[in-house]
Amino acid sequence: MLITTSYDPRQEQLELVRQLLEQLQQTEGVTGAHRIVPRARFSLPQLRQHYKEMDILLVSRERIEYYHEQQPAMFFHPSTAAIRIKRLLNGEQDTLMHFAQVQSGDTVLDCTAGLGSDSIVFSFTVGESGKVTALESSPLQCLLLEHGLGSYESDIVGMTEAMRRVRTYQTDHLAFLQQQEDRSFDVVYFDPMFRKPIHESSSIRSIRGLADSRALSEQAVAEALRVARRTVVMKEHRDSGEFARLGFNEKHRSTTKIAYGVIRL
Repeated sequence: MLITTSYDPRQEQLELVRQLLEQLQQTEGVTGAHRIVPRARFSLPQLRQHYKEMDILLVSRERIEYYHEQQPAMFFHPSTAAIRIKRLLNGEQDTLMHFAQVQSGDTVLDCTAGLGSDSIVFSFTVGESGKVTALESSPLQCLLLEHGLGSYESDIVGMTEAMRRVRTYQTDHLAFLQQQEDRSFDVVYFDPMFRKPIHESSSIRSIRGLADSRALSEQAVAEALRVARRTVVMKEHRDSGEFARLGFNEKHRSTTKIAYGVIRL
């Protein structure tokens, strides 16, 4: 993988490039060689052709972008979290927070964080007295998530602070759950890659092929039921058979294609 900058990089970009190389070299699950290359005046296709390498990690002045083969660029952005938090500030109800019955001061485990949109809303809802732990098994997604949560600035009241409070771990969620004590989180949440994809979702297109595509296991749900004090929630396609397979008998339709399965303890 090539690590480079935007054109005419600032010193802080060059320093971040060096830090990212060191971090990648120490991260489990990242395969292949990684090297820093000067951007000069090369376009990204020219860099790929010149170095015979398809994957590029680009440090721009605003963010880190990951280009994987022919997939759209992947980068951290709070996405729908910003809209949802604005609605919460206006006194409106958030569907996931409502079904999960999240309260101020709660501890929440997001087992499949992706790029963190739900984790951010959880963190905003539980507030300073609560705790959100976000797990992501993909090393590069976790790298983007961790950096984004630590550097993104929002002008929405309380959102930047909510992002900074999320604790991220690059790990398999089943392995993590097996290490937790009984009843150690109020809410455990799963948002696996849908068995029936929603192809028009632009946010999912950028991570498809990189995210863990495995179906959620019965063992993981069993561990979640042991670890959770109050609620286990799963997000899936409304027509998915996963709700019945995994024992989520309480199902709430959110939008035309998304639903939440809930197990209350």
